[in-house]
Amino acid sequence: MLSLPPHEPVILVDPHPRRIGRIFDEPTKLRLEKIARVIWHDGAPAAAEHIDRYLPQTVALIGQSPLDKARLDRAPHLRAVFNVESNFLLNIDYAECQRRSIPVLSTAPVYARPVAELALAMAISLARRMHEADAAVRIGREFKGDNHDSFLLHGKPLAVIGFGNLGRALLPLLRPFSQEILIHDPWVDPAVLRAADAIPASLDECFARARVVFILAANTSENTGRIGARQFATMQPGSVVVLGSRAALVNFPDLLAAARSGQIRAGIDVWPEEPIPADEPGRTTPNTLLAAHRLGSVPEIQTLIGQFVADDLEAILAGRAPQRCQQANVATVHKLRSIPVGAWSLGGSPREP
Repeated sequence: MLSLPPHEPVILVDPHPRRIGRIFDEPTKLRLEKIARVIWHDGAPAAAEHIDRYLPQTVALIGQSPLDKARLDRAPHLRAVFNVESNFLLNIDYAECQRRSIPVLSTAPVYARPVAELALAMAISLARRMHEADAAVRIGREFKGDNHDSFLLHGKPLAVIGFGNLGRALLPLLRPFSQEILIHDPWVDPAVLRAADAIPASLDECFARARVVFILAANTSENTGRIGARQFATMQPGSVVVLGSRAALVNFPDLLAAARSGQIRAGIDVWPEEPIPADEPGRTTPNTLLAAHRLGSVPEIQTLIGQFVADDLEAILAGRAPQRCQQANVATVHKLRSIPVGAWSLGGSPREP
């Protein structure tokens, strides 16, 4: 087991925009308190003075507090950093953390399964126009058997853009529908995709071949706005695109234009500006199914955030590798582009695939 500081060790909790009561149940709190003295801070981000006061005793930081080299110098016993907002933010010196063997971890895997389930549900609803049929019945404009442009997912080529937490969770859900599942992820070796019984494909090939495309990639400095009119134009008319990770991956006006024309049907859960402005054109665009960043927002999974943290902290302090959270890759983390801390209210649900 790794040695703890000779004085009283501290676990520093600064989870904003999360709330302690939502992500830590009582058994998990007790687990942490058996490891070390826990300094709980809830609500607004902790003041710099508060963080600096406890850094010399801190063995784990749970939250999104900035950590530059100067702060790391004041934290000689730090063993792990957990981002419970579930994003890798650019407020940490990742290279210095790696040099000191301090893993920086995100609880993003918690959201993979709920995002995958609802992304699939959106695709089915768009393919069969379920949400539109419901709306028609409610206003008395239904027409029995009006399925003239519906289609089955079964037997169709399907594509997933991004094979991170979200893409890996979605893949087994798609297998009952198709044996032709294309995946595009330039950060994943094609051999890994083939080993998962998927078909490595270029971005353009995914859109040209697939009847349904799920956009579930992380947003980076290299892929911002790469998906647009050219890709949508190659799809079979009436095909489905589900945008479930980051709005910046697509040229958003192009996405709305393709939906408005009927070229695609779009499931949209993430937006260029959040909360969504009242005058956002997507609110009135036809051939869409809309949500407000809620694919991963399921109350029952919130306490998994705390459990993942406790599991991995116990492992790290016992000299084992963390297995529940996602560890930052110092070679690529600087390329990630995420929403800033606090972009959502305290009850919101920002996430990283």
